Amino acid sequence: MAVSKPRPAHLLVSPLRTPSRDCSPDYLTMARDRPATPDRASRSSFSSIRENESILPQCFSKTKISSYLDPEAIDDLPLPSPTGSTSSTDSQELKMIQAQTHAHTQQHTQPPTTFLPPVTNPNSRLLGYWTPADSFRGWKEIQVKGKLASKSFGDLQILHQVFKDTPKPNKRGGANRPGDAPLERLPTEILTSIINLLALDVPPNGVSRRNVDLMSLLLTSRTLHIATLSTLYSRITIPHSRIFQKFLAHISEHSTLGTIVRRLDFCHFNPAQLFSTAAERSQARNLTSETLLRCLDLTPNLQEFLAQEYLDDDLNPDVLLKLFLGLPRLQAVDFCGCTSTKFKEAFTSIVSPDWPPVLSIRRLSLHKCLTLPSVVLETILPRLNHLTHLDVAGTRITDAALAAIPVTARITHLNLAKCTLLTARGVINFLSSHPAVKKLQFLSLATDARSHQLFDAVSLNELLPILPKTLKSLSLKGSKMESSHVELLRPLTKHLEELAIGRSLTLADINRLFVPDETNNDDVQMQLDWVPQTLKYLDLSDFWGQELDLVYLFSSGCAILKNFSEPLEVIEVAEDVFKRVKKSTVAVERAGWKMSECGSRGWLVRQPPKDEVTGKPIVRDDGRRSWKMGADSWGMRKIPVARAEVGGMYGSFMFGRKL
Repeated sequence: MAVSKPRPAHLLVSPLRTPSRDCSPDYLTMARDRPATPDRASRSSFSSIRENESILPQCFSKTKISSYLDPEAIDDLPLPSPTGSTSSTDSQELKMIQAQTHAHTQQHTQPPTTFLPPVTNPNSRLLGYWTPADSFRGWKEIQVKGKLASKSFGDLQILHQVFKDTPKPNKRGGANRPGDAPLERLPTEILTSIINLLALDVPPNGVSRRNVDLMSLLLTSRTLHIATLSTLYSRITIPHSRIFQKFLAHISEHSTLGTIVRRLDFCHFNPAQLFSTAAERSQARNLTSETLLRCLDLTPNLQEFLAQEYLDDDLNPDVLLKLFLGLPRLQAVDFCGCTSTKFKEAFTSIVSPDWPPVLSIRRLSLHKCLTLPSVVLETILPRLNHLTHLDVAGTRITDAALAAIPVTARITHLNLAKCTLLTARGVINFLSSHPAVKKLQFLSLATDARSHQLFDAVSLNELLPILPKTLKSLSLKGSKMESSHVELLRPLTKHLEELAIGRSLTLADINRLFVPDETNNDDVQMQLDWVPQTLKYLDLSDFWGQELDLVYLFSSGCAILKNFSEPLEVIEVAEDVFKRVKKSTVAVERAGWKMSECGSRGWLVRQPPKDEVTGKPIVRDDGRRSWKMGADSWGMRKIPVARAEVGGMYGSFMFGRKL
């Protein structure tokens, strides 16, 4: 710091009082008569920076020259002499300052600072400097008072001691800091549930782009990027082998993405989208047994594996062992339609009595796995302690394998359709005594009456009373029924939503399910106690040819197509009957119904009534139920093992194919 020459004592000015009588009149006259300069507002300084009162100063305290113009900023009292000789006025002022300093110190408990006078003038308080105490924490901690005590506008604003607060900048409406938008502040569980609504379980046809919305969310913000990754990689749908190759490359490069995967869905897989022949597909080497096994190794948290008949040749022994024994979190497996010789041999080679006593699988579908030997089911089923969904339609399951299901299982969905090795006695004993089937919701005992019959009239008399009241869907298609069975079916229609009727009944018998009898006096009490049925779907596909009396169906004496049958919405008819009814669409529409078909199946669907004011159709029940696992149509013939929209090969097996 620059040090000026000491000024003579008679020129010292005390800012706390009027100029001393020792001041020279010539000096005062010279200062008063000095002409004004263009830079009058600015002041010189010992440094190279010029200070200006009209702007914020560059230093916390004022310099020597600027202090002359501000008589209240500093106190230029001479230091007390070693002998303590001071004037009386100076002593009083010094005591006053010390008292104020002491009070200030007591109030703020700040350690005292030290004043070091200049070496050339030990008696001056003007040219010296103050040194802060050892515990000094910066200028922000100094409790300043008054505007003239500090030129730091920031300190004064913090202490709320400025004369006028600076206006706060107006915040633009809708603008948020990164990561602070209302959507981004939602809990992760809620945000993920919202983003899940944008995911497509059913990919678009062909090789067009899908999940475009999710790809856009990845570029929105860091918070949405993380939440979208969970949705994008938790449920992987593979429509063709090129998608699988890209997915495998991503999780190979970024192994963390593989840990997010919870579902591998091949139900939409169709090699014909990219390759016209199997030879071209094998040459591409996108999806093989080796790449599939590598994919399973990179997805250790996989919970659902959904395959189908186009994938059966790639399910070699290593892949099957990985699925059943190498993925401890796997809960759902679907091998729908896998019937190839390679698949059969691979499954037969891996089953062994040395398997662990308990498997993690809860939902198993071997729907239409026609070639699997009985030993496979007899080995796997006893190890499914937590089984809830079992679809073995068309397989070689036996009574022994069915009875071997652990008592700890809690089966809600059971499909035993077209299981030719089962007997009526074995099924009745299982349904009546096994603890695992006390809360069934879906039960299919359907058969093709042209080739096999599981239940006759006597067996049905024993079966119908033992069925649980929790049932929502029951298929007795192919069973031989009698008119007496209507009395046993009526209690079931009070909680069933789907019912498939067997053969040998008439439409008049079916009509009794919807209205009470009116033949004798005893029926009066029945009419008073009548509880409406809850059926949404009725399967009459076992009425072939002329067995379905169309004249009676559209007559006024039949309640099936009338409002009395509500909430009935869908009636399935045989293929030949559908062709006959299709020729009379005018009569069908006049009755308030319409025709609908998919593949080899056909239905009569009730048309929704129109609003009297707007004329628009009234929105009816969309058909979604929790027990249908994502399906919204009625009459499914395959049990889904994953909650998802129905499509692809699974949609064909559920709604497009014959039994």
